[in-house]
Amino acid sequence: MEEAVQSSHAGLVEKVANYLREHIVMDHFQPGQRLPERTLAVELQVSRTPLREALKILATEGLVVISPHRGAVVAEVSPTDIKEKAYVLSVLEQAAAELTCLNASDDDIAELQALHYEMKACFLRRDRQSYFRLNQEIHNRIVALSGNTALIDMHTNLSRQLYRVRYLSNQKNEKWATAMEEHEAIMAALESRDPEQAGRELRNHLGKTWIKYANGEPIA
Repeated sequence: MEEAVQSSHAGLVEKVANYLREHIVMDHFQPGQRLPERTLAVELQVSRTPLREALKILATEGLVVISPHRGAVVAEVSPTDIKEKAYVLSVLEQAAAELTCLNASDDDIAELQALHYEMKACFLRRDRQSYFRLNQEIHNRIVALSGNTALIDMHTNLSRQLYRVRYLSNQKNEKWATAMEEHEAIMAALESRDPEQAGRELRNHLGKTWIKYANGEPIA
């Protein structure tokens, strides 16, 4: 019984964390904005205990800052911080692409290609929300197929911290077709089992998308 209660509590905390994370990512809660516990607890119909635990999770992800005086506040990330983290993320995904070329099965690559076709269909429909979801699924799948646990863990943590940037860059991408072409090149390199090319294409894609975004430049 005790285990069931703990599991239920953990599930509730995760549900609250996911709700808050999504709202921060989609800019419903903006940088510098306070997240009042009492108001949110009423809105989400939960007690303040799971809410506080959810906020602590988001604090470890760099999405929220918790201070004794102000409580929880949506984190403000500087352009320099974004550039540095985006650079590290690009290195991780470059390494992941190289390892995936070497370790993934033909079925794994075929599954990636299927996701790519779904994403392309979203691009043709101009469905940015579904495109973004599939885009993230593809990137995360490439990392997972690397088979390197340390790389996967580091990527998961850093990716969460940059998730808001990735979402907003997707919304503001004025050269969406170029991003789609870059994904075509990534998939071609993975299918041909060319580690250096796959890594280069993926890192180039990430650099254009997020590092320019951090500088406030047009995203290619």
